[in-house]
Amino acid sequence: MLASTSPPELQAGYDVSQFTIATRESRLALWQAEHVKALLEQRGHQVSLLGMTTKGDQILDRSLSKVGGKGLFVKELEVALEEGRADLAVHSLKDVPMDLPAGFDLACVMEREDPRDAFVANRYARLSELPQGAVVGTSSLRRVVLLRALRPDLKIEPLRGNLDTRLRKLDDGQYDGIVLASAGLKRLGLAARIRQVFEPSEMLPAAGQGALGIEIRADRPDVQAALAPLAHQGTWLCVAAERAVSRAMGGSCSMPLAAHARLDGEYLQLAAAWGDPDVPGMLVRAQSAEVIADLAQAARLGEEVAARLRAGGAH
Repeated sequence: MLASTSPPELQAGYDVSQFTIATRESRLALWQAEHVKALLEQRGHQVSLLGMTTKGDQILDRSLSKVGGKGLFVKELEVALEEGRADLAVHSLKDVPMDLPAGFDLACVMEREDPRDAFVANRYARLSELPQGAVVGTSSLRRVVLLRALRPDLKIEPLRGNLDTRLRKLDDGQYDGIVLASAGLKRLGLAARIRQVFEPSEMLPAAGQGALGIEIRADRPDVQAALAPLAHQGTWLCVAAERAVSRAMGGSCSMPLAAHARLDGEYLQLAAAWGDPDVPGMLVRAQSAEVIADLAQAARLGEEVAARLRAGGAH
């Protein structure tokens, strides 16, 4: 679809020292894009931003699982790449579909911020302090099933919007507490809003949570080369295993699936969980660990854990 008839470095308009980053316009997305911009500028490149509003940002009255999934956050950015208006797109990796369209590559995975989930509330210090029947907001089916496993008595309500919007809804009294990604709060200097950080043993994170992924056109080795110094191999191995679990399970945001990996010396330890939002208490867990040296081995570990989930009743 995007094949070129001449080498990219000879195509008109390409300058290996000048790049445009496509980004969503939320405060968190802009922080992420500015972070990548600064790192590239430190290496001598000239970088500008192309801010865009995606369908995922526009549709706030329905859950993502009902309107097309997390790919709604990346499609417009991919169009900008395809049309040559941008050279790279910066994403929260957990928002990136498991399989990219033909002609696009995940060119770089950067070092991960805290991958854990966070409990945010104004009157309660921990999830366990919430009274019976308290209202907790989340936009994630994964968090719904994991919250129900921890506190089946809670009333869990949908929560959409960017980070600032979600915090405002909490402050307006619409929820007794909300669950957000720790990474976003920390990146925006809002760590003080966190009342409790959930350990993975309590609430397993989503695949790719806390990591930034950079997408490019597959025919842009010049951009690939510029991004290579920004990549973090340990994070990339972990998220490759996590995303392989989701891919093997047919994962999308309509599937309540968690996957989290960590490196322990040479071993990659991978845990996953699958729940059924329509069957309270239905939660299947699986884990495995292997010595991992490359992305292909990490992906095979993810496929193995997905098979264990299915053997345990996940579907």
